Amino acid sequence: MSSGTTDLAWFKSSYSGSEGDDCVEIAIAEQAVHVRDSKDVSRPAFTAGQEGWAQFVRFLADV
Repeated sequence: MSSGTTDLAWFKSSYSGSEGDDCVEIAIAEQAVHVRDSKDVSRPAFTAGQEGWAQFVRFLADV
């Protein structure tokens, strides 16, 4: 896992199903938002800056 992401507070969306399939988890840190595959947490997390994450969420809201 990427350095510094093991001690973050990870959570799934309330829209995620209870079966555990095809979900991502996010952890919000002071300078970035980290995203990982909930089925394989040993893989490195994707990291986006706060502004990049905000743009991504705005884009999804408009879709």
